[in-house]
Amino acid sequence: MESQNVTSVSEFLLRGLSEDPALQPLLFGLFLTMYLVTLFGNLLIMLAIGSDSRLHTPMYFFLFNLSLADIGFSSTTVPKMLVNIQTQSKSITYTGCLTQVSFFSFFGCLDSLLLTAMAYDRFVAICHPLHYTVIMSARLCGSLVLMSIFISFLNSQLHILMVSQLTFCMNLEISQFFCDPPQILNIACLDTSTSTVLLYCIGAFFGGVPVSGILFSYIRIISSILRVPLSGGKYKVFSTCGSHLSVVCLYYGTSMVEYLSSAVLSSSKKDAVATVMYTVVAPMLNPFIYSLRNTDIKKALQKLLGRTS
Repeated sequence: MESQNVTSVSEFLLRGLSEDPALQPLLFGLFLTMYLVTLFGNLLIMLAIGSDSRLHTPMYFFLFNLSLADIGFSSTTVPKMLVNIQTQSKSITYTGCLTQVSFFSFFGCLDSLLLTAMAYDRFVAICHPLHYTVIMSARLCGSLVLMSIFISFLNSQLHILMVSQLTFCMNLEISQFFCDPPQILNIACLDTSTSTVLLYCIGAFFGGVPVSGILFSYIRIISSILRVPLSGGKYKVFSTCGSHLSVVCLYYGTSMVEYLSSAVLSSSKKDAVATVMYTVVAPMLNPFIYSLRNTDIKKALQKLLGRTS
């Protein structure tokens, strides 16, 4: 098969979720609704935290940044898909594809690291309550967020460097609704085994280390909960972690299914469903999970909406 250098590639084709013309209006309406819910839901969480002085604590500081990252994560992929559906086009420029890879890797990694920082915050609050205000100082919280941003930037640059070195054949159709790095490797010419191994090593490191930190935090948290004598005390302690644990399971569960399915299975439909779950559904559900399970957020939202009305 004839190949061409990446410098001569002007655009890729995104296959999308379905090629059936009858389904395009339905997909457009569905994903536009989910995207708007993601934007307004996360913006409400951010406004509630910013407007209520009682929420100016490390836990809600991390939640504020997580909501901001969720908006960026969803905005990286969904708007382009909506434009392509509306214009009945599948194309994305080579530069636009690299930009998507960069921001997708950045915000995906940032989500993961912020969830890890939130797990550490809960670990300190439950296992070292008397030293909480000293340990979780404003300086440490700011440093954790800045470190997360720096590591996420490094992750995105590694992805860009890997993708930019690929050589592509005449078939430039990506079996996704955005420029997903594993799918880009599938359409590259020559042997991509080294790049594939590198991609999953990067994913294992930038995903495995945060997961290990979260697991360590919750093992210590659970051991502390089991030592609480009263059942009411156990419920109160667990309720402070329930929302975070739900978000962690939703994010990591769907993302692991997507990457494992892309590595093991050949079903593009199953792969697309898993991708939609963690790129669109998870950022949309996060505000609901925190607002429904958190009394402080509920009160702040009621106060904010009451002030607005």
